[in-house]
Amino acid sequence: MVLPNQLTILRIILTPIFLVLFLTGEPLLIQFSYLVFIIAAITDWYDGWLARKFNYITEWGKFMDPLADKILTSTAFIAFVIIGVLPLWMVLLIIIRDLLITLLRVYADYRKISFTTSRTAQIKTFIQMIFLYYMLTIYTLKTFETLHLNYKSIFEILLNNNAIYFVMLFITLFTVITGVTYIISNRLLIRKLIKGEN
Repeated sequence: MVLPNQLTILRIILTPIFLVLFLTGEPLLIQFSYLVFIIAAITDWYDGWLARKFNYITEWGKFMDPLADKILTSTAFIAFVIIGVLPLWMVLLIIIRDLLITLLRVYADYRKISFTTSRTAQIKTFIQMIFLYYMLTIYTLKTFETLHLNYKSIFEILLNNNAIYFVMLFITLFTVITGVTYIISNRLLIRKLIKGEN
């Protein structure tokens, strides 16, 4: 198995480890969970770079790599739902949209049908990741007792429930809208997929 595919498997393995550590509520383990998430995210960038540079592109990799990415980000969103920071319905909409479009693109690629990826979809992914990194970073910093005690008021501002809710609402709506526009712009190709045409 080529190295990029091994890194994809590693990312999938690291995902539940991140979740378990994060949900312990223990400061040290939450800090470790942050490192695990960062390592998993780095494997995402590195396996893509390796695959392109050395042409380590396989059918398995084309299927599993984007799926592993969505599993990682979806798990991070779910973690914040479990601890009561993010609304479940928003996260479900994001996960359903992202998995649906990802599987659709993977199947289209398998059938040698090229879908158009919009600029807004790329912006959507960027916004989601920035938000997750922000949440994970601030939440992790808060677990350091000295920082929490000395900067309690700042943490309260940075993790303001109303602000997080409305930012997440924007991300959810933007994610759903990009999904709808993606389907509309590729509707003829999707029809081909359904009919079994090439």
